[in-house]
Amino acid sequence: MGEEALDSVERSMVRLRRGMARQRLGKTAIREHNLPVDVQVLHVVDVIDEGPDDPGEEMSVGLVAARLGVDASRGSRVVAEAVKSGYVRRVASQADGRRIHLELTGAGRRVVEATRRTRQEHFARAMSDWTDAERAEFARLLARFVHTYED
Repeated sequence: MGEEALDSVERSMVRLRRGMARQRLGKTAIREHNLPVDVQVLHVVDVIDEGPDDPGEEMSVGLVAARLGVDASRGSRVVAEAVKSGYVRRVASQADGRRIHLELTGAGRRVVEATRRTRQEHFARAMSDWTDAERAEFARLLARFVHTYED
């Protein structure tokens, strides 16, 4: 990749990260849908909605904490808040009754749907003057970038 393109990608990713760090979209979703929760609870709900990494794996507090980039203690606290808010429930593991896994409640699924709509509306506005072909190419390249970057 040419230095100019690499520099542009790096600068754009830094700006995107700063915007995400301000949690603007999460706060907008909370406000638009009148959700009585903290942005961190929305992150927990999103992570659980993503599902586990591997087939047969269950969503655990440890996996939620790892995906959120927080320690186990903080992960446990934000999961507890999501449970208390009624968006997540703890369920006995089918594989090992001594363990629990996490799943969304009906209210949790509604929160996911509402926050996804909010994000998609913002993304649609940002790409409003793009052609369908440009949107499809961006989606393809972004998914490829994220997949490669995470590996």
